[in-house]
Amino acid sequence: MHQRIAIITGSSSGIGKAFLELLAGDNGSSGRTPFDEIWAVGRRLDALEEIAKSISTVKVVPIAADLSDDQGISIIENKLRDEEPEVGLLINSAGMGIKGRVMDKSPDALDNTISINCNALSRMIRITVPYMKSGKGRPEIINIGSSAGFLPQPGFACYAASKSYVISFSRAMSCELKPKGINVLVVCPGPVATDFQRRATEGKAADFTGWRKMFVIDPVKLSQASLKASYRGRKILVYPFSQKLLHLASKIIPTSWMLFFAGNANNKEQ
Repeated sequence: MHQRIAIITGSSSGIGKAFLELLAGDNGSSGRTPFDEIWAVGRRLDALEEIAKSISTVKVVPIAADLSDDQGISIIENKLRDEEPEVGLLINSAGMGIKGRVMDKSPDALDNTISINCNALSRMIRITVPYMKSGKGRPEIINIGSSAGFLPQPGFACYAASKSYVISFSRAMSCELKPKGINVLVVCPGPVATDFQRRATEGKAADFTGWRKMFVIDPVKLSQASLKASYRGRKILVYPFSQKLLHLASKIIPTSWMLFFAGNANNKEQ
């Protein structure tokens, strides 16, 4: 009998860790069949092992893999091939972004952003879908996008563009995978209270500043809302309400106007 598993990338911290701890505490109350194992994927093995030791309700399998290169993807692909589990849930939570003007950033920083946010997410879906079966319940894929993907963002251009890819790719995959009985949800939150801001500013700021600090949300609440939306078969979740307003504005206000205001705000932050 094949093990039924969930796979979560970016599990060592932030949104991925919140998903991991929520799933580990779920006894089926969400309507989702409990998993035999949760594969926790991240770059920091020590952090993953520490989280795994703190969870006793389900077996957590730490997998150290850098998804920015082919070798990291191959680690997961080979493990799937060797163990042939049934994948009931894939959560693509790994992501990165570097704030600042593109010309001030290294080529490696740009490459890593695209590799993790776009390439890794796409390939994780490609290698896991063959192991998704609808026998024990509908398989689910949750991709973490961002409200940044609704519009171009001067000063955060590569990240915003990469999240536009996540939104577009996810919505297309929801159509492609519908005949297989697989639901694909893309989640588009605003600022989330994680370590993202510190890493995005290369250590210059631990917290969000300016208008963004008024809209910071808790990663646990985001994860709860995402799991509920996925179970209900939703295709896109814009969270919270403030980001729904941004989504609406992106549809009705000319992009040139939005860029004008975004550019001015970015210049003040430089």
